[in-house]
Amino acid sequence: MYKACSRCGKIHPYNYKCTVGKTYKNKDTEERKLRNKYAWAKKSQEIRERAAYLCEVCRAEGRYTYEGLEVHHITKLREDKEGLLDNYNLICLCVEHHKAADAGEIKKEYLEKLAREREEK
Repeated sequence: MYKACSRCGKIHPYNYKCTVGKTYKNKDTEERKLRNKYAWAKKSQEIRERAAYLCEVCRAEGRYTYEGLEVHHITKLREDKEGLLDNYNLICLCVEHHKAADAGEIKKEYLEKLAREREEK
């Protein structure tokens, strides 16, 4: 017997537990707590200012992207919680490049190089 899933709209076996859109209460709660601090909000704003409100990867490629900027942790917080407010571990990226960096499509060394160049200006 099958049923239509209210989460994803697909047809699943009756006893199947779909996890689309489901959040887990204990998953990454420590990371979430760190990001909800005032110090992180200030540091995020500072990194955007230092990057002149531009995506640093786009700028290196000769393009200027001002919209949809996010601050990315080069080394993930789950690996190094001390890197939360480290300027050399943070980089300003557009949404497209942020997703690519999270997926590992942009080399970590390249992002570190861009962050180092920004800090040495």
